[in-house]
Amino acid sequence: MTAKAFGIDKRYLAPILVTIVLLAGQVTFGFLESWSRTALAIGTAIGVELLLARLITGAWPHLASAYISGISVGMLVRSPAIWPYALCSAISITSKYVLRVDGRHIWNPSNFGIVAMLVLAADSVAGLSVQWGNNLLPMVVVWCFGSVIIHSLGRFHITLTYVASFMLFAAIRAAITGHPFLSEAAPITGPMYQLYIFFMITDPKTTVRSYQGQIVVAFLVAFAEAVFRLLQFVHAPYYALFLVGPAANLVEIAVERRRRVQAVVADAGTDSRPVSASPTPAGTKSRATNASAV
Repeated sequence: MTAKAFGIDKRYLAPILVTIVLLAGQVTFGFLESWSRTALAIGTAIGVELLLARLITGAWPHLASAYISGISVGMLVRSPAIWPYALCSAISITSKYVLRVDGRHIWNPSNFGIVAMLVLAADSVAGLSVQWGNNLLPMVVVWCFGSVIIHSLGRFHITLTYVASFMLFAAIRAAITGHPFLSEAAPITGPMYQLYIFFMITDPKTTVRSYQGQIVVAFLVAFAEAVFRLLQFVHAPYYALFLVGPAANLVEIAVERRRRVQAVVADAGTDSRPVSASPTPAGTKSRATNASAV
């Protein structure tokens, strides 16, 4: 069903927001390696999505998710070479179709692709790490648009929980390390974090389903990131989501499986319950006593 918000299809809100982040970052800082590399990442993501969806499901997919993955890769991957942009997009989209449990892909696609590249091609790839600097305007614009759009999609509680948790752990890290609080909190003002808090951790396909569970997972992602930062991992947010997100999904899937098994057992018990439990009219000859025996 097509839902409407702001007079447009909700499925286009996230692509609009990620495009705003791209334009704000590029106009303000020129943070892209090049427009052509970003275009290659987007084109590859869309092409692989079309190919795999057609081959595996037999249907043409909606391309909003592929566009977001491609543009995220185009912004977040830093490399002097061209091939990492295409390969990262291809890995990201392929992970959606290959790494599935009970019909669900458990990793955020672009998070999985970027971590794969950082681990397997560390000599050729780095991650975006610039902040918005002292210019608050682009950050305010992105945060205002992002908050309204994410709220309309019913995911704002995830972003809010993560940001609040990040600031809490920034204060804790500052107390532990002796660094100024602002230096610990500053990363969240960067373009990378706008993609992270509005798209990666809120991805409807790869977050747990319950409202409370989403809040708990967002807090745990921030906690894991804080630990990675204290251990001086450069790409702490990517690694935190890479570990915590799928782990939470697997726990939820296991719980759902158990509930289904219990429901089947309960149904079987109901079906096998003796009919003789109901009053049998006096003088009536006993009949078959359960459904399976009929």
